[in-house]
Order: sequence, then structure tokens, then C-alpha cells
Amino acid sequence: MPSRIEDYAVIGNCETLALVGRDGSIDWLCLPRFDSSACFCALLGESKHGRWLIAPAANDVRVTRRYCGDTLILETVFRTAEGAVGVTDFMSRRDGASDLVRLVRGLQGEVSMRMELVVRFDYGAVVPWVSKLEDGRVQFTAGPDRLLLDTRVATRGEDFRTLSEFTIGAGQETTFALTWSLSFRPAPAPLLPAAEALRSVESHWSEWAAMATLGEDWSDAVLRSLLTLKALTHWETGGIVAAGTTSLPEKRGGSRNWDYRYCWLRDATFTLLATIGAGFLEEAKAWHQWLLRAVAGSPDDVQTMYGVAGERRLDEYEIPWLPGYEGASPVRVGNAAVGQLQLDVYGEVLDAFYVARRAGLVTSAETWDLECALVFHLEKIWREPDEGIWEVRGGPKHFTHSKVMAWVAFDCAVRSIEEFGLSGPLERWRSVRSEIHDEVCAHGFDPARNTFVQYFGATALDASLLLIPLVGFLPPEDARVRGTVAAIERTLVRNGLVMRYDTGTGTDGLPPGEGAFLACSFWLADNYAMLGRQEEARNLFERLLALRNDVGLLAEEHDPSDHRQLGNFPQAFSHLALINTARKLGNSAGPAELRSRRRTADAGIRAGDAGRE
Repeated sequence: MPSRIEDYAVIGNCETLALVGRDGSIDWLCLPRFDSSACFCALLGESKHGRWLIAPAANDVRVTRRYCGDTLILETVFRTAEGAVGVTDFMSRRDGASDLVRLVRGLQGEVSMRMELVVRFDYGAVVPWVSKLEDGRVQFTAGPDRLLLDTRVATRGEDFRTLSEFTIGAGQETTFALTWSLSFRPAPAPLLPAAEALRSVESHWSEWAAMATLGEDWSDAVLRSLLTLKALTHWETGGIVAAGTTSLPEKRGGSRNWDYRYCWLRDATFTLLATIGAGFLEEAKAWHQWLLRAVAGSPDDVQTMYGVAGERRLDEYEIPWLPGYEGASPVRVGNAAVGQLQLDVYGEVLDAFYVARRAGLVTSAETWDLECALVFHLEKIWREPDEGIWEVRGGPKHFTHSKVMAWVAFDCAVRSIEEFGLSGPLERWRSVRSEIHDEVCAHGFDPARNTFVQYFGATALDASLLLIPLVGFLPPEDARVRGTVAAIERTLVRNGLVMRYDTGTGTDGLPPGEGAFLACSFWLADNYAMLGRQEEARNLFERLLALRNDVGLLAEEHDPSDHRQLGNFPQAFSHLALINTARKLGNSAGPAELRSRRRTADAGIRAGDAGRE
């Protein structure tokens, strides 16, 4: 049985990552190949599908853990009646090899330990061939993959597992290193002495973290979120995956289980705002370049998401041999939403390019040519229904948020021409911008209830409507914005947290039930701040911070009833929202101002609308 989602910590090397449980078990590890095939899958099923446990043999164990400073190095301390032992877990990267290192140190007394390694390639389906190299390393091979276990501790094979029992006393130290490389290449050399590798990794993370520009408020939470975002970033491509896992459920035992190990276009602007605001311009440049490569080509081929290197084919299929986290099935690889029409991504992409241009990250004429091609295509399709920000599977609709983001796309194009002297059909795009604005206000707004609605003609609400003032579609003081916030408070807030929408209506084509969506809850705090409700904004933000686990990590959702984290983990969207809301509440130039202050003065908003009751 896997641990609770919140019981995991993440370690990584910007090429892959692993999840380490409080019990000393690594239950999830993706191989550092672009197809992200996993070899430790106990998170999604029984331990026979792959895991790596190092823990005391005793049953009565007390556990504490922490990250070592501003790094992704995890230190877990186990205390038993015999004494105490520390396990330090970290990952490093070499040319053609990726290392997962577990350094075991005796702290007090003498503790009996056990080690169990179950290697299964291809999502737990493939049992590798096990052999020993001349230097004593244990080799696990299957197809293109090879893992090498390097340790001085004696091991044995039993029932397709690699086992060891050992005792460690105070002041003693032993190392277990697991190295991945391609099986058809020469075996990589053994890792440097663990202490030297640890110092190198610690120096790398600490030096990176020291470059952060942080506000005075909540700086520790923001920096941990930035480190988590960095862990989700590929060192070479610049792509940032939405989460490190697949199929962690949005409802315990449910079927809303999706693969999030891809790069979503709609994360683009949030990511640039977070990285630029924190002073990480190199990361912002790398993400911007990834974005430019990913959407290059014909504008009618733009997808909602891509692989970490920009791959386009992300076919969704199910893995029947994995029972799923706490029985939540099916387990999915790939994501069928890649083929959906989601109009909002055009707004996010154009907004990201606009933000990058304002930050001095964009200079080439080719970038503007691509932007123009996207806007020309959006001119043809913005009136069509789509599947929306939440990628519903109940058929296309005229989602209000999607049309708002189409407006953002044209607004960014107009602003780019006006502010940077770029060439384009300015008057025509101004006209389209106004037309979309009028369309949303006429058909996406319910005057009887004074609220915007989920889609044209609907009565249902949607938390994505909280983005209306954040992207500058309307100013926060507009009566329609205030009315929408009030309506969402009445209908979508559960125990102080925000649900995305009412999943019980059946209109999304999926079984009902999910947790509160953490990013949406941060958006509500943003709205409170923009409305001048500062105390409520800070109280909500503090409550959201309290939902992080003991090492500062957030999943996608939170169950307000049984206080469990839900969804894929760690989740970039949640940590991006945390970073940007902290800047907003910390009196920095927050993301809402960076995105919206240029717009509401003359971007198609009729005179008098802002004060209409």
C-alpha cells in the first residue's frame, strides 16, 4: 500500500525525479528518457511493480525529515529503540548517466537496517535480467535500459528482488547508488565517492537558490516552490512538466486520473511571471525558447500540450496491470486532451510572448511572425466552441474563460504593435478585440444574478472566471467582477477552498467528485487583494500555505473533508500560483498588475462599464 500523497518528498536532477516516502521507500521513479517510462511504480500499485526501500528493520519507528537547506537533498532520520540513523537521498547527473544516491549514516546506537530493491521497467511490466559486473556492481537490464546498483553492503537475490540486511552504528556510513544508462553503451564508471557527489549537488542547488529575488513575506515558501518548479524543468530542453506523476486521482478511488508529465501551453504566462519575478531570467529564456519551438509550424496544428522536448504525439492508453493509487483506476499514460481545441491556449501563448517582450527576452522578427500567424488563425476560429481550460470530455461549448483568453490574444497583439512598433493590421485586430469583449459580456454574463457563467447560456459557475480581472479583461472594481467573486464564494467554496466547477452536473462527461483545486484558491486570494480585501486575502493565503506537506510541497487538489492531498504531485500549477500570489500580497509588482495594468484603460471596455451596478 503506498503512502498518502502528502507523505512523499521529491528529489531530482532536472532530468528525472523520484518520490521518497516517509517510510524510506522510493515508490516512483521515471527513467531519464523523453518517453518518461517508469521503473518504480509502487505508488500506483503493489511493491512488486517496483520500489526501493531502505529503513530500520524495527516496527516502532519515529521519523523526521527535512530538505538540507535550499536544495533538493532530502534527509530522513529514523529513531528506534536501538538508536537513530539518517538516510540522505539525492540525485545527480553525468554525461549519459543519471544517479540516485542513498547515503546511510549511523547517528546514535546501533540500528538494524533492511534494503529491498525491486526493479521493474516499462511501468512495472518488465522483469530485468540481473547479473554482476567484474567490479561487483549489480546490473539490471531490459531492452534499452540498464540500472547499476553500487554498494559495499552484501546483497542477495530472492523472489525477483534484491535484498540486504545490515547494521549501522554511530559514526558509520554506507552508500547505495543506483545509476541509469542506456544498455547498449559501455557501462558508466562508478559514481565519485558519495560525500564528494553530495557536496557537488549541494553546491549546485544552493548557488542556484542564492540567485533568487525574494520578497520579505513568505520567502521560504516561495523559494521551496521555485526549487520544486526547477525540479520539474528539463536542464537541456527548458520544458517544464505540469507534474512528476501520472494517474494520481482527483478523487480517492475515482477515475479522474490523468498523465501530467507533459508541458501545457496554458502554464506559459504563469511560468514566465514566476521566473522573471524571482530573477531567474535564464530559466525564463529557456522556457520561452521551448515555447517558441513547440508551437512553431502551422498555426492550425497548435496543441494544448507537448512532451518535455516538444514531442507532439502523446497518445493516451491504459495500463491494466497497475491497480492504481489506492485502487483509483485506470492508470493512464499519455493524454487524449492533446487533440482538443482549447481556445484559451492562444491567449496564454500570446500573453507569454508579450510578457517576454516586455522583459527584453524577445528580439527576433521570426517570433513576431509566428505570433501573427497564430492571431490570423484565431481570427478564423475564435467563434467556435471548445473543450476549455479544464479539458472536459463532455463535448465542446462556448466557454466564457476561453473567449476571455481569445480576447487576451488580440489584446496582446494590439499592444505589441502599439508599444513596440511592430507591423500588423492594428485597426482590424482592435475591432476583433472589441467584438470578443462585447460577445463575452452579452452571452457569458447573467445579469439577473450579476455573475459571469461557465459557458454561454449556462447557469453554472466556474473558478476560471476568477481570472477575468487578473488578465485585465475587466478591472477589479467592475460590479460584474465583484458579483462573480460573490457568486463563486456562495457556490464553489467548500470549507474555505475553491472547487473548479460543479462536477455533479454531468456536463463534463466524467464521473462526479473531486477535491478543491489549489490554483483556483490562490486566484481567489488574488481577487480579494485586488478588491481591497487584504485581510481576507492574506488569511486565505496562509491557509493554503498550511496545506503544504511537511517539506513544503503541494499536489493539484485538496480534499476539504478528510484533509488529504489529491491529484498529481508535485504540481507546477499549484506552486506557480503560490509564487505569484505571494508576490501580489507582498506588495511587489504582482502578476495581476503585470498582466492587466496595460489593458483596462482602452482595451474595448465601454465607458461606464467599470462602475455599473
